[in-house]
Amino acid sequence: MEFHMKLPRNKKEFALFMAVISIISVNIIAPLITCFEMGFHLYIWADTLKVIPFIWVAVIALVLITYKPAEWLTDRIVKKGDSFGSHIVINILCTVFLMSIFLTVIGTWIGIRHISAWSIFICFSTNGLAMLQFHSLSKRVSRSQ
Repeated sequence: MEFHMKLPRNKKEFALFMAVISIISVNIIAPLITCFEMGFHLYIWADTLKVIPFIWVAVIALVLITYKPAEWLTDRIVKKGDSFGSHIVINILCTVFLMSIFLTVIGTWIGIRHISAWSIFICFSTNGLAMLQFHSLSKRVSRSQ
């Protein structure tokens, strides 16, 4: 019974899982969020394509890093006698939850091409994205003066 309760069960399933997660999160979610924030323009989409390889590496690394903590968290939420479907759904939710926390910060670092503790504070504050855009705009204005 233990064999059927673990996913992925082999390297082929793991590669499929990794491909689905990374394709969805990198090629769809990242450009959409960027375009919603900055506007739907071809140059913005093209600029997003420049950082996608770096985001892809971050997503793959985070899937590998968050796999065990998500499994531990899943074991805390569901019981051993619960259905296979409930284990899968909770495991996916835990993985997405943990990846979302990390990618909020790491994606910002990749997007603005700068690593700082300031962006961690901004990402989790109430008006974080507006402040981040203001900071980016103020840097451009101060350089031009």
